[in-house]
Amino acid sequence: METRPVKAAHQKTTAPGGDPADAAPVQRYEDANFVDTENSVWNYSVLYDNDVQTFGAGTHYTLYEKFGSRAMEVLGRAGFYFAVWAPNATAVSVVGNFNDWQERAHPLYPRLDRSGIWEGFIPDIGKGELYKYHITGYQGRVTVKGDPFANYWEKRPATSSITWSFDYAWQDEEWMRNREKHNALDAPWSVYEVHLASWMRPDPSDEESYNDYWMIADRLVPYVQDLGFTHVELMPVMEHPFDGSWGYQCTGFFAPTSRFGTPEGLMYLVDKLHAAGIGVILDWVPSHFPYDAHGLFLFDGTHTYEYADMRKGFHPDWNSYIFNYKRGEVKSFLISSAHFWFRYFHIDGIRVDAVSSMLKLDYSRGQGQWEPNEFGGNGNLEAIAFIKDLNETIFRDFPDVQTIAEEATDWPGVSKPTFAGGLGFGMKWMMGWMHDTLDYFKFDPIYRKHHQDKFTFSMMYFFDENFMLPLSHDEVVHGKSPMLYKMPGDEWQKFANLRTLYTYMWTHPGARLLFMGNEFGQTSEWNYKSELDWRLLEFAPHKGLQLCVRDLNRILKAAPPLFCNQYRAEGFEWIDLNHRDECVVAYRRKGKKKGDELLVLLNLSPEPRWNWSVDVPGKYFSKELFNSDAPHYGGAGDVFNEKIPRKLIDKETNTWRLTLHLPPLAGLILK
Repeated sequence: METRPVKAAHQKTTAPGGDPADAAPVQRYEDANFVDTENSVWNYSVLYDNDVQTFGAGTHYTLYEKFGSRAMEVLGRAGFYFAVWAPNATAVSVVGNFNDWQERAHPLYPRLDRSGIWEGFIPDIGKGELYKYHITGYQGRVTVKGDPFANYWEKRPATSSITWSFDYAWQDEEWMRNREKHNALDAPWSVYEVHLASWMRPDPSDEESYNDYWMIADRLVPYVQDLGFTHVELMPVMEHPFDGSWGYQCTGFFAPTSRFGTPEGLMYLVDKLHAAGIGVILDWVPSHFPYDAHGLFLFDGTHTYEYADMRKGFHPDWNSYIFNYKRGEVKSFLISSAHFWFRYFHIDGIRVDAVSSMLKLDYSRGQGQWEPNEFGGNGNLEAIAFIKDLNETIFRDFPDVQTIAEEATDWPGVSKPTFAGGLGFGMKWMMGWMHDTLDYFKFDPIYRKHHQDKFTFSMMYFFDENFMLPLSHDEVVHGKSPMLYKMPGDEWQKFANLRTLYTYMWTHPGARLLFMGNEFGQTSEWNYKSELDWRLLEFAPHKGLQLCVRDLNRILKAAPPLFCNQYRAEGFEWIDLNHRDECVVAYRRKGKKKGDELLVLLNLSPEPRWNWSVDVPGKYFSKELFNSDAPHYGGAGDVFNEKIPRKLIDKETNTWRLTLHLPPLAGLILK
């Protein structure tokens, strides 16, 4: 037997969140510095003392550099180093197609520091090998698990991890250099939410047919660019076993799904979106995970990643398990996952799913089904601390991105900085706006005069948070009907109502998000098994609705009053709320420069309003910039304003009375 001291393949180590040059010199465990070259697995480590300590403390945010399978060369031999956390295991081995899945062929070494980490270097295996961990755990329980840190997995229903190393040459240097201007709070935000599998399929009749990432890029990027959206939000692309979960039941927190090809394919898609001037947001799910046998549940035969107490550890809504946020190793795992997507996939933001369920111990639980925290409250203190650390870490290391919370309660300060007592997110979905707006538009116009408060209530609390207005996938499934059929009236009224709703949405303060298909009036609920009904674009009303959304996006990006003050009270002013019976409202959006303003008028009834008067202080609006009833949008086009007569009615306040014609069920934007 020959033993030799071995140095790590990479001499520099990165302190969590820091630059390699900032990393303090650390000592390696003596047992990890020697390699027994006669064994099938060499006793070798890339983990330093500070890696292990910060991992356990919950403050190691780049675990993807240390755990999983890492390609490297040791003593001139190429192979893969493996590291896995299984704290209650008595034996761990790597099994795969390279050893005929024999559990005794490649045993890993336990670290002597009682960290629960098992590791070792296997020479002469290459990229693309299938593997799992064979774990003998508590009371001899055997589990065979995929790698929690794998970067690539078999296409479902197969469940093995795959050894991989990224090989992609990014071309988005200019975007990355300047992306702060695209992702800032005072930038225009118009987000197109996409489920990659069902946006478009090679065979629309076959739910097993998928475009690969390259084909998706060729089709999706020019489409989104033409419609003028500033960002896309991809529903979860992390590896997941069940299509029907839409990606929200994730097993691979460091791997793009292989349904659409290799990880480099997703890099290509992001790269092409950036080249087209489009930012990329990923849905990310740190709130729960499924119980699939190859996944995180009972990883080493015990509750490793999830709470052991099922009053905290089981999610009744989704039949899944909740991460143990109190455990430092789990916290390091999750924050490293978010960090990984920003670092290696150049994403511009994450939308964190189901934040409400993380914050509250009694979420979806009745009396006796939950236990109060140490102060007697219902807040999950460990989850709150995790969320704050997550946001602080991401904004520290990637200051030009956004984190966005799906949070549906009145939890205070979700998008306020942690130093001000908030959770630290950049934005929050405005679920109240969504519910009130849809409730209002569902009413027959004859009843809307009784419900104007639903329409206007959002501005009573809008400036409490940095809000994003969502009309997401959740609003067009499970019997809720597509957006078009939420609207009352005949076909003409349905389209007119929807164009007016979008006019209101695009001119309301805040960012906005629209789910795929809503832009052209999908006539069926979203079905993840099929694709969007693209043939609808052959019909004028649907094509017109799509053009309406396109023009609203173009106006948004060209009109600073619609975005530069979107989170400041001075950027918005109600002009007319006193005509409930006629269902007419008017408001003004104001930019930072004096006189840089837009006036929005919405006629929410099916009756045209001829010679309608509105009094506007300060600025005269002379041009109809947008009319949602225009014929190319599918409207009648017979009520418009070629000229806008004006009269000065109060010289002291410089208030002008404008006389306009308001088309039925339509919105106007005046410049």
